[in-house]
Amino acid sequence: MTNRKPRIGLTIGDPAGIGPEITLKAALSDDVLAVCHPVIIGDAAYLNEWSPRFGLPTLRMTQSLPHEINGPVIYDLKNIVAPIEMGKEQAAAGRAAADYIETAVRLCQSGELAAMTTAPINKMSLHLAGVPFPGHTEFLAHLTNTNDFAMTFIAPNLRVALLTTHIPLTEVSSQVKQAALEKLIRLIHRELAHYGFAEPRIAVAALNPHGAEGGLFGVEEANEMLPAITACRTRDSINVTGPHSGDTVFVRAARGEFDIVLSCYHDQGLIPIKCMAFGEAVNVTLGLPFLRTSVDHGTAFDIAGKGMAEHGSMIAAIKLAAEFYQRAHLHTHLAA
Repeated sequence: MTNRKPRIGLTIGDPAGIGPEITLKAALSDDVLAVCHPVIIGDAAYLNEWSPRFGLPTLRMTQSLPHEINGPVIYDLKNIVAPIEMGKEQAAAGRAAADYIETAVRLCQSGELAAMTTAPINKMSLHLAGVPFPGHTEFLAHLTNTNDFAMTFIAPNLRVALLTTHIPLTEVSSQVKQAALEKLIRLIHRELAHYGFAEPRIAVAALNPHGAEGGLFGVEEANEMLPAITACRTRDSINVTGPHSGDTVFVRAARGEFDIVLSCYHDQGLIPIKCMAFGEAVNVTLGLPFLRTSVDHGTAFDIAGKGMAEHGSMIAAIKLAAEFYQRAHLHTHLAA
């Protein structure tokens, strides 16, 4: 790419949700245009039908990316051939959303895009469309043949990586194993270093209350978590500590004691992130062969198409993609 600002692909998510609205609003914002060249991946006719309803101008479309891009463009898939009912789970919307993701992945892998930022999808719509993945993270890992990956959330004052994501709480303890923890700790260390954190300070949140109180409340900390932490510290010289009590470790991280917290399960990590920084947090998939960021909220079917959606999280996700892309290039340049 010849432009100094990176090209970032913006998938519009589920077209029956707020994804089209927040993507259009964000792509046209001064904050986004200052840091990247946004390429909206969607159906141009559908988006340009909605743009005036949101008080936005229509955008030019393309079916191939030209050498130079000035201003936002729509990479047109022409894949909405039947009416979409706003605010409703439906197979047509799920299939369209999957098409946008698959196209963004292809363009990132070919080098035509520097990174991708995704608007929210609906898991039931994906299911109705026959897409057998519970969310973006697993779908992207499948499309890129990535085995080591992690759902991570980055906010201005807190970063959290998840050991387990979309599984029942009753299954979490069976997944808290030394090998899985070691693999994730090493992945976090490698990826954060790639994005400019020279020696990231990793804190591991305990699974059980009060870190299990010496075995009174559980055995996972002693049997699986501490051996993993010790191995990564001694063998790999990673700055990782814990397991720390889950009721205090996130506050300690927010105050600057740690760079990131490894959380055992979805809500353990997402509740503090959303309490502290809802609308500012960004979902980042660590481990992919390219950078992917996303919003920290869902499709908001109740306000879809009404022009009421707040696009601050989409702006934050795009800006973080641009920032991390530049950090990665600086890191590669300094390491060369």
